Amino acid sequence: MSAVTLLCPVRGCGAPLTRTGRALACPHGHSFDLARSGYCNLLQPQQRRSRRPGDSAAALAARRRLFDRGLGDWLLPHLLAAFDALGLPPHAAVLDVGCGEGFHLGALARERQIEAHGLDISAPAVDLAARRYPGATWVVANADRALPYPAGSFSLALSLTSRLNPSELRRMLAAGGFLLLAVPAADDLVELRAAVLGEGRLRERLQPALAALGSGFELAGRATARTRLRLAAADLGDLLAATYRGARGRQRQRAAALTALDVTMSRELAWLRALSEH
Repeated sequence: MSAVTLLCPVRGCGAPLTRTGRALACPHGHSFDLARSGYCNLLQPQQRRSRRPGDSAAALAARRRLFDRGLGDWLLPHLLAAFDALGLPPHAAVLDVGCGEGFHLGALARERQIEAHGLDISAPAVDLAARRYPGATWVVANADRALPYPAGSFSLALSLTSRLNPSELRRMLAAGGFLLLAVPAADDLVELRAAVLGEGRLRERLQPALAALGSGFELAGRATARTRLRLAAADLGDLLAATYRGARGRQRQRAAALTALDVTMSRELAWLRALSEH
């Protein structure tokens, strides 16, 4: 049984949700069915930007194929090292905000004793996550709005190449809790960007992310994870589909013409301590 309580997302409610059969319900009569795969969709109509928010089915399928071929494994030792540096107690509650199809949270839960929770705006992504990693709790919600948890619910939040909502991240972290942040490093996919998008500029992303978090967090450590892999045509096509959803026709033609390419994959990691609110 999870130690973390979900809150009713209906505007003006916010009451605790409890499980009743195959649904979660609050004392005011609002009820949310659990999907067959086990996740709960708490996304409200006014919180949607489109009929199908989040990653497309094609992007999700491409990302799952990449992970299934082992092309996400290079980052896992670095994530585990950063997690271990935090010194959290066993079974600490961990929330992956923008969890996608659940690969990184699922791997962390496999390797460490945590109470795992994942949240994403994409119902297809969360459904994939719930089917592959049934030991975690999965929720569909809009992390740009209010996170459906009481204040102080988690010892750790993960934001792995996801959008940031600093005030909500700070609110739902317990005293002494941490945020583990990962953003693409400046040279991430630089060869693919040069070959397909026609530009290979180095892009600094960590400092703007840290600045966006503001005064609610204190930097406790950072590291850079980097590898260089020889990718075949199928890998390159999936990487493009999973990463650059807005690729133009000419860019797709360039990608289709590639037979193999050496590609740099890199992440800047930072772990930050949540500061006490005054």
